[in-house]
Amino acid sequence: MAGNSQRRGATRKAGTKKGQVTGSGGRVRRALEGKGPTPPAEMRKGHPASRRAAAAAKRKPAATAAKPAARPRGELPETVVGRNPVVEALRAGVPATALYVAGGLSADERVAEAITGAAERGIPQLDVSRPELDRLTGNAIHQGVALVVPPYQYAHPDDLLARARDSGRPALVVAVDGVTDPRNLGAIVRSAAAFGAHGVLVPERRSAGMTASAWRTSAGTAARLRVARCTNLVRTLKDYAAQGLMVVGLDADGTTDTDSFELATAPLVLVVGSEGRGLARLTRTVCDATVSIPMARAVESLNASVAAGVVLAEVARRRRADRPTGA
Repeated sequence: MAGNSQRRGATRKAGTKKGQVTGSGGRVRRALEGKGPTPPAEMRKGHPASRRAAAAAKRKPAATAAKPAARPRGELPETVVGRNPVVEALRAGVPATALYVAGGLSADERVAEAITGAAERGIPQLDVSRPELDRLTGNAIHQGVALVVPPYQYAHPDDLLARARDSGRPALVVAVDGVTDPRNLGAIVRSAAAFGAHGVLVPERRSAGMTASAWRTSAGTAARLRVARCTNLVRTLKDYAAQGLMVVGLDADGTTDTDSFELATAPLVLVVGSEGRGLARLTRTVCDATVSIPMARAVESLNASVAAGVVLAEVARRRRADRPTGA
């Protein structure tokens, strides 16, 4: 019988035995091994979902190129553009990190002063093409020059009180409530510095910040007088009141006027309202008093920064008069 190893003359080589092999079905030993979980439809070749995913991937780069992701505003430094503004900013001591000058620019006295002023302060000068300067300034009318101003480093509200304690004088802080024009803010900072305030407090929202325009209007006093920023003006005013400061709002219909402003010599927070609506309702509720400026009937009101300057001048006058002789 064929295959019978007992037959005379028959030989069998090892590993040639025919027949069933355990777990292989008798033919392919690994045919029944598992291949893992079924992949999702998007990864199966030829599946409709896979074709749709491939088409979407091809469209994605084009959409990204057409509309680049916006960078956060805080990452980009502000620029002062124009020959006169740049010269004024350098004269006022506005901090700057670079002066951009367009290539091939026909220099005049203002450009020459800007270049000289930047060099004297150690501000790097960078020559760029006009298209590049257009891009850096957001297509503003730059007249070939732009000054890069870093973000202002605000103080903490408690720092203003610490400065007042160190000075040995009654605290005087100016808080702005909804002043949205940076030039007004700069003028308030300038008046606060001129009349002996220990700092200016601004809220994070619905208020101007220390932009390059505010820096320029302050005529460099923002480098000597600290400006603090708070997340909630009403809560910060309550904290100041808890530490012994009187909160007085500047208001056209004030409970007192500058002629009888007895609180001027006390530790004081003077709150200046917005250019249009004045003090906000919630801010008014935390004020210990409100003060007005006597004016001729023909004039309704003053600009916020001008009004702040008038009241601060009266505060400084009363404090000088209240100071002991020889102090």
